[in-house]
Amino acid sequence: MAETTKIGNYRWTVCALIFFATTINYLDRQVIGILKPLLESDLNIGEVQYANIVTIFQLFYGVSMLLAGRLIDKFGTKIGYGLSVLLWSIAAMGHALAKGVIGFGFWRALLGMSESGNFPAANKAIAEWFPKKERALAIGIFNSGTNVGAIVAPIAVPAIVIAWGWQAAFIITGAIGFIWIVLWFLFYELPEKKRKLSAAELVYIKSDIDEQNESEKPVPWMSLLKFRQTWIFFIGKALTDPIWWFYLFWIPGWLSTVRGAGLDIKSFGLPLVVIYTSTTIGSVGGGLLSSFMIKKGVTPYNARKYTMLIFALLVIPVFFAQSAGVSTWGAVALISLAASSHQAWSANIFATVSDSFPKRVISSVTSIGGMAGAIGGAFVSILAGQILNFFKKTGHIETGYTVMFSIAACAYILAWFIMFVFAAPKNKKVAID
Repeated sequence: MAETTKIGNYRWTVCALIFFATTINYLDRQVIGILKPLLESDLNIGEVQYANIVTIFQLFYGVSMLLAGRLIDKFGTKIGYGLSVLLWSIAAMGHALAKGVIGFGFWRALLGMSESGNFPAANKAIAEWFPKKERALAIGIFNSGTNVGAIVAPIAVPAIVIAWGWQAAFIITGAIGFIWIVLWFLFYELPEKKRKLSAAELVYIKSDIDEQNESEKPVPWMSLLKFRQTWIFFIGKALTDPIWWFYLFWIPGWLSTVRGAGLDIKSFGLPLVVIYTSTTIGSVGGGLLSSFMIKKGVTPYNARKYTMLIFALLVIPVFFAQSAGVSTWGAVALISLAASSHQAWSANIFATVSDSFPKRVISSVTSIGGMAGAIGGAFVSILAGQILNFFKKTGHIETGYTVMFSIAACAYILAWFIMFVFAAPKNKKVAID
């Protein structure tokens, strides 16, 4: 850290801004998960209807991510990120107007379209502001905003609902994005254009030899599909992102209907806070671990590979979360370990993109993988809705959750074997003309 202090730390201010945006992103999308029991009792939105609402969000999020990534690469991070947050804040507030499944579906579609810009823009901004040896750590820090958003939601949303009703929860949380927009346009700029940036820090940011003098020539989107590295990222996201979506949108319901013995919206906040607080540790820890390996001489490729294997193995015990004899808090501990490991995995799988591709296509490649994760998440949402609804009718909904936790336990190790054993790409940066 002594070296970082000598050369300045403006890049960490940029990281903080991205962290703030990601926190808002997840706060806005998590509100509906917290309100799930209330929507079921007040608006008669059951498991299948709720799954359909979640699926609509994921489908629009995934498909729109392709366009978002291209637009951010074309118009730049500053404009692209700012516009994305503006639109998703409006969409988040619009949920207050919904009266049923159709209304929620409409606003979730708009939220999915606009939120799709967050991770392509964030990953590109990190590549613009950080050298390779710090990227996984920086990604881990901003990605921990997903956890903070998920922590704030179960604390803030019930209090808002009790005081002003569920509509106010959407309005208040959605309005926070406008604060970020002001800060973003005041502080963000490319390193080369930032007047307050020290010369030493600019040199440090540009210190990766293989990224110096990169071409800025536009790259056709379809041409990215010919690279094995693109498909490796696609597969990794498609298999593991859906598990995070499952935790995000179904764990509140699981606490309420299965493990909480009837816990309502006012009561299950603490277990959720425990789960998502632990994921912050995983997000930052996963970035630290691979960054430490790189500083010790391990190649970026191998550092990501070994780190992702460790956390893929740590996910497996979630299989026992719904087992007989495991207490509620024991199950919460297992889910906390799995969700934390997901975030460590996520910090490193995002870093593989900036390790492998020139900066000018990072948003586009990130969006391809993000689309895969969202489409996979939509499939798992439909699957979860049908499975849980089936077992709910038989009076054994806990069996449905056993099936879902079994899928979660296997997904990461399967993804790791495909990514690094069956289809391992060459350990070098992609050459794009």
